[in-house]
Amino acid sequence: MDDSKVGGGKVKKPGKRGRKPAKIDLKAKLERSRQSARECRARKKLRYQYLEELVSSRERAICALREELEMYKQWCMAMDQGKIPSEIKALLTGEEQSKSQQNSSRHMKAGKTEANNNSW
Repeated sequence: MDDSKVGGGKVKKPGKRGRKPAKIDLKAKLERSRQSARECRARKKLRYQYLEELVSSRERAICALREELEMYKQWCMAMDQGKIPSEIKALLTGEEQSKSQQNSSRHMKAGKTEANNNSW
């Protein structure tokens, strides 16, 4: 069988398959390439700025957490020595006050709910 023939008696043309490239103006092609390169560099610059900001914000968060950890270590060392740091006392009394305020507000809400139920 002849290689130039394909089923159905059609003749196969030699060369590349697919659409033939149109004659493109060389200057226009170069300008599009330059524009594409400019846009790529701009995107890259923005991406690096974003990543740098992300890294710096994470570094600040890490520093804050390290400071907090150091504070807790100092509190633990003080408590091991039998001293209660004033910050912990303030936290405990603040929590007790907030709990008592929450309980009193719950009782007030419960009283209002009962009063509303009785008025029906």
